[in-house]
Amino acid sequence: MKKKDKEPVTFKEMISRLEDISQALDSEDLDLEQAIEFYEEGVKLSEACIKSLKNAELKISTLKDKLNELQKS
Repeated sequence: MKKKDKEPVTFKEMISRLEDISQALDSEDLDLEQAIEFYEEGVKLSEACIKSLKNAELKISTLKDKLNELQKS
């Protein structure tokens, strides 16, 4: 399995790529260098997903706080 030409941008694309990497690591007969490259890419994508989720959580929290303030007025 080769790396995709286009870097994943959306959360959905990142998750999809992580699934591809997981399948490649589980099912393909990779040499050590290829496996390390896939693993490294997976770690970077995982970090990006976590960051994206934290940003979404912050946004939702901010919106909830604004809504609560409006309801108090």
